[in-house]
Amino acid sequence: MASRAAPANSLTNSLSATLSRNNRSALGRWFWTIDRPLLVMVLLLIGCGALAVAAASPAAAHRYSGGNIVVGDLYYLKRQILWIIAGVPVMLAVSMLPIVWAKRLAIGGTVFCIIALMLVPILGHEANGATRWLQLPGFGFQPSEFLKPLFVVTTAWLLSARIEDPTMPTMQLSFLLLLIVAALLVKQPDFGQTALFSAVWLSQAVLAGMGLSVIGILIVLAVGGIGVAYLFVPHVTSRIDRFITGGGDTYQIDRALDCFRAGGLFGTGPGEGRMKFKLPEPHTDYIFSVVGEEFGTIACMLLAILYLAIVVRVLLQLLDEEDPFIFLAAAGLVTQFGLQAAINMAVNLKLLPSKGMTLPFISHGGSSYLALALGMGLLLALTRRNPFLKASPYARRWQAA
Repeated sequence: MASRAAPANSLTNSLSATLSRNNRSALGRWFWTIDRPLLVMVLLLIGCGALAVAAASPAAAHRYSGGNIVVGDLYYLKRQILWIIAGVPVMLAVSMLPIVWAKRLAIGGTVFCIIALMLVPILGHEANGATRWLQLPGFGFQPSEFLKPLFVVTTAWLLSARIEDPTMPTMQLSFLLLLIVAALLVKQPDFGQTALFSAVWLSQAVLAGMGLSVIGILIVLAVGGIGVAYLFVPHVTSRIDRFITGGGDTYQIDRALDCFRAGGLFGTGPGEGRMKFKLPEPHTDYIFSVVGEEFGTIACMLLAILYLAIVVRVLLQLLDEEDPFIFLAAAGLVTQFGLQAAINMAVNLKLLPSKGMTLPFISHGGSSYLALALGMGLLLALTRRNPFLKASPYARRWQAA
């Protein structure tokens, strides 16, 4: 018994020493500077995602089975577990980066992803009527997903330079970068991601001090762009018409609402849902409906509250942030995260036209999951801080000396 207890005690002592406040190693500093409540909420969301994919996996397997193709009921759950195993270490590793390295990663990654976006129309793989993926061994690489968090941090770097020196044309440069990205996304076509990029950039620009007249002009231009897309792009026309009139092919959203009706307040129970087998994409775009059917409306509300708690937690942390780059980057990342979640849930509830956007850390995904892990890692890195440094007036005096 003593010989068995010795390794356990040794492991406990080693862990205690690693997480001690006196530990000055990289891991020790990371543990005491990371926003632990935020990290716990994100890990809880990842756990909820695994449970949701477990519920949706049989329906997705049924949908993609046929003829000589047989997909196992747990196929998508097993893949999701692999993505979690790959994504969580990425998130934690990026969260350990110093601010300067996080900034360099974002700028270099933005350049790489824009080049990859330029190659998508030439070398891309088409799926569901859109060319958005570059096929790599084992999975499809979607450059736009990785570009989302990297673009936010890069534009924060440009806009923060304007705050420090108003004469620098960095606002114009960031807008030019947005136009380049938007043009490449429209080419795919991907109007949902274009709208998300534009909305997040506008939120950052407002926080950076953009004038009200310029904001008004940009809003008018955005409305005009939607009008042009409605008139000349059949894909956009059909989606908006179905949303406004309720006519045409509304099969997807009708089946999603059927899931919520079948689930009621408390759901049918894990594995007991039947309407999910009629959903077009039960494991990705419409996984929120699967949650509604098997776990009920109350579970959906709790999930929405968890997303809201993550957003509010970050915004509260930024109230006393003095570095303009950290403020703009973290605010942009959490806005993007919350807006994507809100859009997906709204589409499932027929409050918005279909966008083809996943639910962060809940939907099954490859590129999207790793990109979310990268973005959350950047957010965790940007919100790291010494909880005692600003609280003590002696620390300020020591720094000044």
